[in-house]
Amino acid sequence: MSVLMRATEIEGRPVVTLAGEHVGDVKDVVFDSSMGKMLGFTLRSHAFFSAPRKDVLAWSKVASLGRDAVMIRGEDALEEEALAAGGLPDNRNVLGNQVLTDTGIDLGKVVDVIIETGVTAEIVGYEVAASETLATHGEHVLIPLPDTIAVSGEHLMVPAAALEFVSHDLSGFGAAVQDFRAKLRQGSG
Repeated sequence: MSVLMRATEIEGRPVVTLAGEHVGDVKDVVFDSSMGKMLGFTLRSHAFFSAPRKDVLAWSKVASLGRDAVMIRGEDALEEEALAAGGLPDNRNVLGNQVLTDTGIDLGKVVDVIIETGVTAEIVGYEVAASETLATHGEHVLIPLPDTIAVSGEHLMVPAAALEFVSHDLSGFGAAVQDFRAKLRQGSG
């Protein structure tokens, strides 16, 4: 079963082994935004005055992501900065980036990333502070992403068709993503 959630909702959650041991807390969610995937998490110690952590938790090592905790089988799931073959990707932070359509329309700035968790963790949308272009200027809206996305520097590109599928909350957003992607496939086939 897959679940939609905001990346910021995961930050601060405890990481707990199936034996019940609290091994740390999620510090940051790490993305490869060019691939549209969540790679895993950087961690922080849950104890005060502890040294900074250098280990990471790859998504493939997560047993489950619950409402209140990230569950792992054991401490051996933690790795030394090895989420990707070359370490952490440079393009992992998209917060604050401008979202543009392929027709040059500014949709707003990214304030959160919407992920669909399951066997993999896929980036399916952005929560943006809407630009003047959208009727909801200043409000936060959810914009669905295609199967592949373009990221370059400060700009994230989406097809103009995404405007038809903008949502205001997570309920129903999964269906909007599916419908948007189906429309894109029909247009290219």
